[in-house]
Amino acid sequence: MTTYKVGYFVGSLSKDSINRILSRALLRVAPPELEFQEIPIKDLPLYNHDFDADYPPEGRALKDAIAAVDAVLFVTPEYNRSIPGGLKNAIDWASRPWGTNSFTHKPSAVIGASPGKIGTAVAQQSLRSVLSFCNSPQMNAPEAYIQFVPGLFTPDGEVTDPTTQQFLTDFMADFKTFIERVLTVLPQR
Repeated sequence: MTTYKVGYFVGSLSKDSINRILSRALLRVAPPELEFQEIPIKDLPLYNHDFDADYPPEGRALKDAIAAVDAVLFVTPEYNRSIPGGLKNAIDWASRPWGTNSFTHKPSAVIGASPGKIGTAVAQQSLRSVLSFCNSPQMNAPEAYIQFVPGLFTPDGEVTDPTTQQFLTDFMADFKTFIERVLTVLPQR
């Protein structure tokens, strides 16, 4: 049985984010062949091209964390019909300097929760566009827009609704299969 290391990004910087709770739920229902490591983004300075010649430690740590995993999972809210600034900043750091894009050939999946009925659909579309430019193969189906309602998850990520739990379990199983397929075809860089 092959084990895959998955780095995950929580798009919200809040320690009490509903997407952080969703990330805990995803780790609970994931297949045992997936090992998870959060890739923190809150301490990154704003990306600036001037840093390309000499990356600060936070930027190098981010790139090293992505290099150490086989795939990436984005768990993100929607801010103003797009992805949160902190997450976009992290992607900018990881994709630079030119020619050292950390996401090239790195399998990815996107999921998110919000109080609204359409979940994080618009943010996910924006993120998918960015990941496409970054040459990250994406699991495009199933799409996963979770409407976060009080009591759906416990603070430690236990899913209280059986239908939602099954959906998330299936999503993570599909992600494992997607990782296997991508890594069979594309070499890691």
